[in-house]
Amino acid sequence: MSVSLVSNVYLDENSTRIRSKPVPWEGYQRAGRVTSEELALIKKVDRQPKAKTESLLLSDGQTYALLYLRLLKKLTRDDTVSCILVLIGDALADHDERIPLFTRSVESDPELPYTPLLKALEAQDEFVQLKAAQILTVLLSSEATPLQHHLLQPFLETLAAFIQGTSSNKRDVGVQCLEALLARPECRKAVWGIIGIIAGLVEILKHRPGPQMSYQVTFCFWLLSFEQDVAEHINKTYDIIPLLIDVAQTAVKEKVIRVVVATFRNLITKAPSANLPAMLVARLLPFAKNLCTRKFSDEDILEDVQFLKDELTINFQSLTTYDEYSSELTSGHLSWTPVHESVDFWKENATKLNDKDYEQLKTLIKLLNEASDPLVLAVAVHDVGQYVKHYERGKKVITDLGAKTRAMELMTHHDPDVRYRALLSVQQLVSQPWVTA
Repeated sequence: MSVSLVSNVYLDENSTRIRSKPVPWEGYQRAGRVTSEELALIKKVDRQPKAKTESLLLSDGQTYALLYLRLLKKLTRDDTVSCILVLIGDALADHDERIPLFTRSVESDPELPYTPLLKALEAQDEFVQLKAAQILTVLLSSEATPLQHHLLQPFLETLAAFIQGTSSNKRDVGVQCLEALLARPECRKAVWGIIGIIAGLVEILKHRPGPQMSYQVTFCFWLLSFEQDVAEHINKTYDIIPLLIDVAQTAVKEKVIRVVVATFRNLITKAPSANLPAMLVARLLPFAKNLCTRKFSDEDILEDVQFLKDELTINFQSLTTYDEYSSELTSGHLSWTPVHESVDFWKENATKLNDKDYEQLKTLIKLLNEASDPLVLAVAVHDVGQYVKHYERGKKVITDLGAKTRAMELMTHHDPDVRYRALLSVQQLVSQPWVTA
């Protein structure tokens, strides 16, 4: 795990500036904050040529690893902390064999190496936060045993703030840190438990970032999809399938398509019943068929695409019209698919919306109340009218659940089709007889 795996222009440029900036080490020594031995050691590497510093690290690597961490623990000024973090980063750059020099520091002090690095995440200075995150990622990713909750949790919560914030540098570094950490099973489980991270990654994709960020965020979802619990619930919770299809359809880089397709393969393999119907509703099958006709340099893509096509085709053939309707309802992406305007469908299936204490009907009413897309509203209010028309007690149920009031409100909606569908639905509510028995 190299420091370069988490790379950022802002970090590189500021590191260059900080390397040449003087630090008042003698002042710290006079104030009793630094010992004379520590001062002598730090002066040998402070603003020195790289070749000299490398020579010292080669001969006294453990001494300097402990020195940097101890200074980081007791000194708090942002400019000084920045300097120490750059020294640590430089020591680790292209030298993975030095990582144990830092992780073994726990043998000398149980608070090292992580407590001062986690504390640096709380600094007001953006460089300090990001450089500490970079170093933490390198060290944590290299640990031989599962990471402890008290170390991992505060770091992940900081990364959640990074990717949800307005700073492009924080988003960039935050996503790269997650890419590295999510290779570890305990990190995947911990990340899944932090709503802010998943929601933040989803929001990044919704804003259609550049190819590299699209790849990195989707790579995070691919790693997460190896967890059974994630595979079972991620689409139901975050509506990720249509979003990833959109990412792949607009991708200009083959690697983006590759990681999206690999994610879908995981979701199907681990939780087919949770994901295949939603994939069919989101029209992944025709897209998979289209991908099968393309030429890719990576043969793994074609293998995964063929797998998707085969699984979706088998599932499509066994899908009943009500399964299709139910999946569409669960996805929240209502559109004018044939079932909505089929009289036979409503005659046969209207009462199925009552199953499990009106679970599906309540989902439909939730869309009616919360959706902002005029298409979804128009289809939802239409379906309410069809339910009332084809279920004799429907008028009372819809009224009791508050949907009648909402349907009447939609008669004044700004979209003409929503107004028209609402009018037809209200006519059904008014004209159908009350049946309460």
